[in-house]
Parts: sequence; structure tokens; C-alpha cells
Amino acid sequence: MNSETIIKITNKYGAHNYEPLDVVLDRGEGVFVWDVEGKRYMDCLSSYSALNHGHCHPEIVEAAKQQLDRLTLTSRAFHNDQLGPFLKELCEFAGMDMALPMNTGAEAVETALKAARKWAYETKGVPRHEAEIIVAANNFHGRTITIITFSTEPLYRDPFGPFTPGFKVIPYNDAKALEDTITPNTAAFLVEPIQGEGGVIVPDEGYLAEIREITRKNNVLLVMDEVQTGFGRCGKPFAWQYEDAKPDLVVVGKALGGGVYPVSGVIGSRDVLGLFRPGEHGSTFGGNPLAAAVGRAALRVLKEEKLADRSFELGNYMMQQLRTVKSNYIKEVRGKGLLIGVELVKEAGGARRFCEALQEKGLLAKETHEDVIRFAPPLVITREQIDWAVETFREVMNELA
Repeated sequence: MNSETIIKITNKYGAHNYEPLDVVLDRGEGVFVWDVEGKRYMDCLSSYSALNHGHCHPEIVEAAKQQLDRLTLTSRAFHNDQLGPFLKELCEFAGMDMALPMNTGAEAVETALKAARKWAYETKGVPRHEAEIIVAANNFHGRTITIITFSTEPLYRDPFGPFTPGFKVIPYNDAKALEDTITPNTAAFLVEPIQGEGGVIVPDEGYLAEIREITRKNNVLLVMDEVQTGFGRCGKPFAWQYEDAKPDLVVVGKALGGGVYPVSGVIGSRDVLGLFRPGEHGSTFGGNPLAAAVGRAALRVLKEEKLADRSFELGNYMMQQLRTVKSNYIKEVRGKGLLIGVELVKEAGGARRFCEALQEKGLLAKETHEDVIRFAPPLVITREQIDWAVETFREVMNELA
């Protein structure tokens, strides 16, 4: 079937909860994907940072194939030979004590929220069912009912109430607002070190260290959502490592599955995750042997290929090159590592039409928050490939000016 036929079938039988570009992909390798007609594209979205290792990384695919022939699922009713080593390697990679495996980023965020509330009641002494969790405006942590409760994006939130109590929203990048909002019942501050879906919003230097100090001083947990920013995407293994801001809990996902399989979890302090008792939380698929084998391979490749270092070097290079593109439509180029946002002025008429024009030239990027084009290619991209991407972007900006 050709692209047009497949898109018609998808639109007929699939709920319209996404608005993808009109391209139908059937193969990928490294930074490139091909559509069903055989046209090649450079992927500069990486499935929202789930493909840090590139498409179909051979070592990760091979690990999945080997595990598929051996054992795929046990549930947590039994041990499996992959889970323990995976948790050990994940904790060592992050410098943390314990991990609790799940499947998707939203599940991992929910896990962190439950862990923070349990800690508040059992350790901090907050009265039962009165714990408060502070979050930042413009956040994106997922789409469950509880998570959209504290979203400030009307599209994500308004059609789906009633909502879950126990959350307070403060401005992002405002440490004083955090300090002023904390009460004796505050369990945690949940925050993204860089707001990816919110438009690649990078906080001021020192903000992460300051909120770490404020939360520590007030006996409040600091929970970092690194689902999009983690595993080398921002030029460090984790984005919080740019400052002295080690959190109590880190939420991870996306790239932990190597672009092959959904793997997520919460990594953190034994003082918090060690409070869970059998039956209080779980997942049939969380920590399954296939996921664990894939996660181990993904971590191994991150270290062997020094992908965080590549992201730091090539991300700085790509931002420098993007800033050479002169256009009255460009307001700002910002980011860390290979998580880069190009914000357009309102007069540009939205980022979508620029992404569609880039697609026609063989480059796949996606708009976020209407006026921002997000560039987040796989971390295996080369300098020469970046040069081609930037020149293609320059052509589009000139043509649509």
C-alpha cells in the first residue's frame, strides 16, 4: 500500500488524538528513516528523545532478538535473570540506591508521585491524605488523569475533569516561588530540568542548584522528570548534572528502551523507594526480562559510544550553526546538548508549516507549543549530517520568508 492509502486507513480506524505529518515510515537506520515509497529522511525528532541511540541500533536489536528466543515475560510473581543485573546497572549509571521498573514515562511519573506521598506520611509525618506536591507551570509529565490535573495546558486538561487534589502549581524557573509555596504538608517538588514539550525552555543557570538547596532545607523531596532529557540527550547523562542538584528521585523512560521497547522507571534514594511494601504498587510488564535485556544493552551502548559527550559537543555545534540562519521569523535558538528549540515570532504563522516544508526536503522535525520547532536528532548524528540539516533549515526559512 502507498502512503495515501495507509493514512486514509489510519484516519478511519484510529482515534484522532495525534496530528502527524503526512509521511508513512517503514524502515530506519541510525539517523535516517525511509517511507513506503522509498524516500529517505533525516529524523530530527528521535521519537521525542526515545531514539538517542538511533534507529535499530544493531547491538540493542541483537539483545532483544536473543532475549525473544529465551524468555519474554514472567510478571513480578517470579524473579528473572535479567531484572537484577538491569537494576544494578541502572542505579550505578545514575549514582542512585534503588530503582523501580515500569513501562511508560507516565507510569513512572505516577510511581514517583505515590513514592513521594508515602514518604511524606511514613517519614516526614504529614497527616494521612494531606500531602501536597508542587509542580511547575508549562510542565509536561504525561497524560493520565492525575498528571493532567497539574498541567497548565488547557488542551491537555480541560475536557477531562474532575481532577485529583493535592497539587500546587508555581512558575517555572522561579526558586522564590517554590520557597514561598512550601508548607509543612509539602511532600515533593516535581520538575523537569529542561521543559521539552513546553518549548525547550532552559532555566537560568543556578536554578537547579537553588531548588535543590531549598528542598533539602525544608525537608521536601526533589523529583526530577528526566524522561525526555535523560540518557545523554542534553549533553550529560542526566540534565541535573549540569549543577549540584542531585535529586531524591529521577523519573526515566524513553531512551532507556533504546528505541526498541518501552522501558521506564524511577531511580532514587533507598530512604524513599525502600518504603514500598509488597502489593502497594506494581505492573505485570514492568521489569520483564525482554525490557531488562533491552535496557541493559541501551545503557551499555550509551557508555561504549560516549553518547552524552557526543551530544554535548555536537549540540553546541548545531546551535551555533542554527544561529547563523538569519531570518526575521526566528526569535531565539536555545537548548542543551541535542535538545534544541527554534522559537519563531508570531508573525511567522506557526511552526507547523515550516515542519511540513522541511519534510518535503527530507528532514523530519515537529512543532511544539505552536511557535517552536524542536530539533532532537539521534545522538549518533555526525557533524556533516548536522551541516546538511542546518542548510536545509536555512533554505526553508528563506523560501517561506
